[in-house]
Amino acid sequence: MKTVLFVCVHNAGRSQMAEAFVNHFAASRPGWKAESAGTVGGKTLNPNAVAVMAELGISMEGHAPKLLTQEMVDRADTIISMGCGVDAEACPAKFILTEDWELEDPAGQGPDSVRVIRDQIDARVRQMMGLDAK
Repeated sequence: MKTVLFVCVHNAGRSQMAEAFVNHFAASRPGWKAESAGTVGGKTLNPNAVAVMAELGISMEGHAPKLLTQEMVDRADTIISMGCGVDAEACPAKFILTEDWELEDPAGQGPDSVRVIRDQIDARVRQMMGLDAK
């Protein structure tokens, strides 16, 4: 089982979408699992992130922001940070060795902008999992 940990600051948008994509695709590509967490943690999910994922038939029901733990890091085969433009002081790459996807933060953005970010995450997850592009 390959476990991927997606980490961002608040765990409310980008990392949650990436986790949802991997776990969705794992239904047809067994052997993959994803978790997500934040270095600071948010209070609620970004409603636009939830809505644009639902447009693709991927539910984020039951998801909630989680705080990064050492146990999560220890379980992960791969750790990917989602971009540190929000809060450089809380950037996951400062604390753990990660690959950074340098994605724009969907916080405060409208659905059209969040769709662009969602589609970037979708493409990167598909590439990482060896899936054909849509």
